[in-house]
Amino acid sequence: QVQLVESGGGLVQPGGSLTLSCAASGSIFSFAAMAWYRQAPGKQREFVARMNNAGMRRYADSVKGRFTISRDNAKNTIYLQMNRLKPEDTAVYYCYISAPSGADYWGQGTQVTVSS
Repeated sequence: QVQLVESGGGLVQPGGSLTLSCAASGSIFSFAAMAWYRQAPGKQREFVARMNNAGMRRYADSVKGRFTISRDNAKNTIYLQMNRLKPEDTAVYYCYISAPSGADYWGQGTQVTVSS
């Protein structure tokens, strides 16, 4: 069925930028809502950013002004543009998509490491 495949993670220096992608495959053809979460070692998974199909966006205070969530419905892909990265942004990032049917899906996670 539907799977979310994440890419774009890696090692970046503090102050750098990185863009994560999350491509949905399967029978999903549109998104009702989408979001990004992250989980650092020893920490709970935390909310990062979300967007609904009305275009309303919300960000965690820790990333507001630095991260941008976006989508490309033609490609069934969501993105997280991350700028001015900090070491505390280091985590495994997970994408989330809610289908119009109400079903929801999670990506496998992609590691982002911010270090010099």
